[in-house]
Amino acid sequence: MRDTQPQWTLDDVMTLFDGVFFERYQTRLVKGDEEPLYRPADDKTPYHQIIFAHGFFASALHEISHWCIAGAERRQKEDYGYWYLPDGRDAEQQRAFEQSEIAPQALESLFAEACGREFHVSVDNLGGDAAVDREAFAEKVAQRAARYKEEGLPARANAFACALARYYRHQDTLTEAVAHGHAVLDRAGSMASA
Repeated sequence: MRDTQPQWTLDDVMTLFDGVFFERYQTRLVKGDEEPLYRPADDKTPYHQIIFAHGFFASALHEISHWCIAGAERRQKEDYGYWYLPDGRDAEQQRAFEQSEIAPQALESLFAEACGREFHVSVDNLGGDAAVDREAFAEKVAQRAARYKEEGLPARANAFACALARYYRHQDTLTEAVAHGHAVLDRAGSMASA
């Protein structure tokens, strides 16, 4: 399969995300025109928003991966309470960035796999002075993805990956894929309370 196939639509991924998570987490996936941003609910918008960049499918998967890792307290803060250093990081800042990106990009790679899409790591430091070893970073991301497969994904990530796989790989309808995601969340909830 090629990434240019029209089967991967933003409407579908937004429908899957909102269908699986909106009722339980009051969170929506929103197409943005600028840089990505997580915005918690406020007086103007009564639900949380995962705003992904420029309508890119990969950006949507990446921002969802951050949300799947963020705990309840972090999800009450804009951008989960983290300060993002833009392009142009020095070597120390780039190392810190890459360390913080291993787990989210590992989840993103698993989401891409569930969709049948190719995944590419992002070192995200255009114009920086720091030398970037993309291959070494890609290997760390791949190792973390393998560990997730072995040990299990976080509950929300697992529910979303399952919904994606049901829709893109098993040709379930959107409604069926969302129901499958709900079932995965329900099982995780019952196991946590057992």
